[in-house]
Amino acid sequence: MRRRVFISVLGSAAIWQFAARAQKSDGVRRVGVIMGFAENDEVWQAYLSTFRQALQNLGWTEGRNIRFDYRFSGESEERMRRMAEEIVGLAPDVILASTNSVVSATLNVTRSIPVVFTWVSDPVRSGFVPNLHHPGGKITGFHNFEPAIGGKWLAYLNQIAPGLRRVAVVHVPEIAPT
Repeated sequence: MRRRVFISVLGSAAIWQFAARAQKSDGVRRVGVIMGFAENDEVWQAYLSTFRQALQNLGWTEGRNIRFDYRFSGESEERMRRMAEEIVGLAPDVILASTNSVVSATLNVTRSIPVVFTWVSDPVRSGFVPNLHHPGGKITGFHNFEPAIGGKWLAYLNQIAPGLRRVAVVHVPEIAPT
């Protein structure tokens, strides 16, 4: 639960900075949200709820000074592309995009609207940012796996199952193109 709150607050802060710079006459900031998951996915609905609550705690109230446009693509690459085009067509102040495929589809449609990404593995190798400390352009965010933590996982496994002698790692090489 702490991880969800941390991610939500971090994302909120990043979006707040972009939205604060935007100049709209009606004072309502528009956030496009493109999720690479099904709309009825309970886990992601909980993340979005926490995200909205964190923004509200910062003074951003839906319907008063912020508006969200949601799109859920599931796993369809074609749908991700269409959702990215739709959201960009709405001219939001910032786009929140989840998963490598959604971020890629979004960046293929726009480089002028700020993008905050989440649930992305290796944004550097994926070509989204030049490096994590200085992402450059109008894109920032956080990734879901830090390779350096792998050693900690092995240490925890050793504590849980001291007799463990073999460990397998499942990796999907297509996620971070070379």
